Amino acid sequence: MFQTFLPIFPEDLTLINKSLAFQKRDGVVYYFNGMMPIYSHRADDLAAFHLIASQMFVLGNAPQMELVRAFGISVISVKRLVKVYREKGPAGFFEKRKTRGVAVLTPDVVAAIQELLDEGESVGVIARDLNLKSDTFKKAIKAGRLRPPPKKKQRV
Repeated sequence: MFQTFLPIFPEDLTLINKSLAFQKRDGVVYYFNGMMPIYSHRADDLAAFHLIASQMFVLGNAPQMELVRAFGISVISVKRLVKVYREKGPAGFFEKRKTRGVAVLTPDVVAAIQELLDEGESVGVIARDLNLKSDTFKKAIKAGRLRPPPKKKQRV
């Protein structure tokens, strides 16, 4: 005989929809389907949150707007999470982030640039001659890795 499913949630849960809810307690987030706990993760584990939120949408358990309202995330965030899930699967949320390639401003290059700056050469000219972006120099100067060029003396 068919039995009706009655979701019974404790009072201190946050409802996502009529059958899904979550609760944050003692630094852990618990997810419930009806009264059955289905998943948990540390509150600071963003990758696990991204995985469970995307699964809720992809598996048809919660539409986009219910996730947006329940978790306070943007629509575009849900779309990005779903894209990662569909393209890479659950492992996509736990991949190491890709890092930048080799730094352009190696110690030898910094020394050469600093010598040219000290001689009064402009950032734009140095950047053009070394085939580098002038913003790279400006950031290095702001970060203190390069000294700014000496100020030109004003004629009286």
